Amino acid sequence: MEVVKRRERHGDRNLQFVFKREGFPPSLWGIPNTDESATVTLRKMKFQAAFAGLLVALHTAAGVKVMPLGDSITGSPGCWRALLWQKLQQNGLSSQVDFVGTLPGDGCGFAYDSQNEGHGGFLATNVANDGSLRGWLSATNPDVVMMHFGTNDVWNNKSPATITAAFSTLVDQMRANNPRMKILVAQILPMTPSNCGDCNSRVQALNAAIPSWAAGKSTSTSPITVVNQYNGFNTATDTGDGVHPNNNGNTKVRDTVQ
Repeated sequence: MEVVKRRERHGDRNLQFVFKREGFPPSLWGIPNTDESATVTLRKMKFQAAFAGLLVALHTAAGVKVMPLGDSITGSPGCWRALLWQKLQQNGLSSQVDFVGTLPGDGCGFAYDSQNEGHGGFLATNVANDGSLRGWLSATNPDVVMMHFGTNDVWNNKSPATITAAFSTLVDQMRANNPRMKILVAQILPMTPSNCGDCNSRVQALNAAIPSWAAGKSTSTSPITVVNQYNGFNTATDTGDGVHPNNNGNTKVRDTVQ
């Protein structure tokens, strides 16, 4: 997405300029607030930068439909989605985005737009092979897909090459539904479950492969933006089981979405 590319080339100050040019309110420009700690400011900047392309889409089109796609980290209950919806509300954008999916969301303590495609236990490789995504897409017709997928593939010792090949199939299915699909792909969260000592090294291998895969698959019409969900996430403090985000973890996922 052009805004994200501009940030990579020229830094946060030019991202502020682009937000200003596009007519976003000052609260979204990322200008540091002297009353905030550096950590709070950095988290806000992460949210604004990672979500910049979607914000531009929201500014140019009413009712943008966003599909959260993945496994239990996305859908069971996936309360980072509720926190993201709350963040959009706080910034006056919730009326312009519609989270879509064939699944209802679980409760997260307050009302939010909860539809999603977070299927607990699912593997990206299986979904790519069985064509399930085609039906989910045709039922909802999203403009944007936010994908955090691959955790169960890693758990089942699928190789990075096999997983990214599945990602390519999923992207092809997305583009068959909407040639202009905007796609956010996560470098997935770390995982340290008690029954899988090698899992986190496998996560690191997959995450290392994602940027080059995305660069080769992205197009100007249907860009793929990589969102680093791994860095800064601590399974000891941000999960209850080494895999699924707790309240603290959900806030971190929200702030880097997507």
